[in-house]
Amino acid sequence: MSSMVTTITDGVKVSVETIYQPEYSNPANDHFMFAYRVKIENMGDYAVQLLGRHWYIFDSNGAKREVEGEGVVGQQPLIEPGHAHEYVSGCNLKTDMGSMKGEYQMMRLMDNTVFNVQIPEFYLITPYRMN
Repeated sequence: MSSMVTTITDGVKVSVETIYQPEYSNPANDHFMFAYRVKIENMGDYAVQLLGRHWYIFDSNGAKREVEGEGVVGQQPLIEPGHAHEYVSGCNLKTDMGSMKGEYQMMRLMDNTVFNVQIPEFYLITPYRMN
């Protein structure tokens, strides 16, 4: 079971789909692993480069983590107008549900303008919580 959320900032569309990974999870030890697939589409007129990311990760027990870093999964992709970049990453929680949101730091290559693109909040929920 997966759900997708989407948002658009300054012509950059970010879509996120999440997948619970029971084979990598160990609920008895409060370890819940989720994968998320991100698609970043450049709907604008100018090429952009993804420079960095800033995530906020929330567990349902109130714990909050922040993760900052360069690029995504080791890359700083250049996305031409009308093109997209997709990647898959993962997140582990200590509870069986939580959420993530954040922003990407992007640069417009034409004039080196740096701007932030919102990553919509999405939920990480184990399937058995859905019932």
